[in-house]
Amino acid sequence: MVTTPLREAPARTPLTREFPLPAWPLTGLLLLYPLWWALGLGVLIFPLVAVPMAWYLVSAHQAGRGVRLPPGFAYWVVFLAVLLVGVAVLGADPTGTVPERGTDRILGAAFRIGEYAALTVLLVYAGNLTERELPQARLVRQLAWLFLVTVAGGLLGVYAGTFEFTSPIELLLPEHVRDRGFIRSLVHPYAAQIHDILGDDRPRPAAPWGYTNTWGNNFCLLVVWFCAAALGAGTRRRTRLLALACLAVSVIPVVISLNRGLWIGLGLAAVYAAVRLALAGRFWAIGALAAALLAVGAALAVTPLGDVVSARLDNGKSNGVRSYLVERALTGATESPLIGFGSTRTTIGGRNSITVGESHDCERCGNFTIGGNGQLWQLIFAHGLLGTAGYLGFFGYGIWRFRRDRTPIGIAGGCALVGSFAAMLWYNALVTPLAFMFLAYALLWRNSVRHEVVP
Repeated sequence: MVTTPLREAPARTPLTREFPLPAWPLTGLLLLYPLWWALGLGVLIFPLVAVPMAWYLVSAHQAGRGVRLPPGFAYWVVFLAVLLVGVAVLGADPTGTVPERGTDRILGAAFRIGEYAALTVLLVYAGNLTERELPQARLVRQLAWLFLVTVAGGLLGVYAGTFEFTSPIELLLPEHVRDRGFIRSLVHPYAAQIHDILGDDRPRPAAPWGYTNTWGNNFCLLVVWFCAAALGAGTRRRTRLLALACLAVSVIPVVISLNRGLWIGLGLAAVYAAVRLALAGRFWAIGALAAALLAVGAALAVTPLGDVVSARLDNGKSNGVRSYLVERALTGATESPLIGFGSTRTTIGGRNSITVGESHDCERCGNFTIGGNGQLWQLIFAHGLLGTAGYLGFFGYGIWRFRRDRTPIGIAGGCALVGSFAAMLWYNALVTPLAFMFLAYALLWRNSVRHEVVP
């Protein structure tokens, strides 16, 4: 994927009255994420680690060290402002949705606001770390480590799909609290989700990211950093061979996940990287892409994985539900076009009849979540045109701003951000996918300062 090595750059001369930012909050978050998952913290670790990050940023500012904001941050501020204003309309019930009091929706809205705020702190903190405090190459390796964790979690989901356990955090909660579906999804570790897609119940990898779709989204966001760290020039031959073996093994959970969005995302990432490298004069990338496609095609042809792919493409059970939710999101948005409804809503019934609803025997028959089928549709419905413009404007500005960065970080970061635009059609970004999008943005931002890339 890359032809230049990722090396730690020499530290620059310290700023006047510099207050050093320690790397441990970010490093501990990334390297120990399997531990946080096992403890039952999972995505709850982000608000917790944001506290020391925010404290260090404030202290650095007070000590005279300038705290920089990422390019295009004004767009993100618009999104955050709409997010807060949306609390005022939580009590609104759009046509065709289950009526609820605004106070009943506070918990979900507060969770989203807290996580968005925590990830904003993560973005600013990661972008303000210097090469001396946390070299970019080291951060890339930490993201590559999380890709290995993702592959391991995927294999666990494939071969031990029913594996689950009660976490320490879960044990500390009262029984009536931990039995609530939303709370359980946050604190209860499990290897896979069990879904009936091909006519029988099958495990679909989820560990350690909670949901199969999140697992697939994170796979796409992290594989680019793994390639940048392990396959670039300057890495040892043994390291490259091990990396290629890992990528080959990862095909198993990728296929077994039955995650079409993941398959599309990997194809887009491969094409984007090959085109970017070819435009930089590295035409071998096109040949490498063709060889990789042939290898994957051969593997699917001679192994049972090919039958799984064919069966999945022939069984699009979720297509109708997704189309229905897209229509409901767009229709509902017309009732509050500027700021949306502050959060998601639940439909009355299903797509065929309002009398069809969720039940013990058919948990997926109705009462669908509007905005739960993709980040774009959630933005349009929950945060309106203003919130959507702020969110898309921030990441779109980043893609344009760093478009000329042809370093390994520039290409990998571009893959992550461009891929996220496609993924938002079927994946939701909160929490961990957005965290990795922000870290990609921070690496691109720091790289532009280090190499003085002209936008």
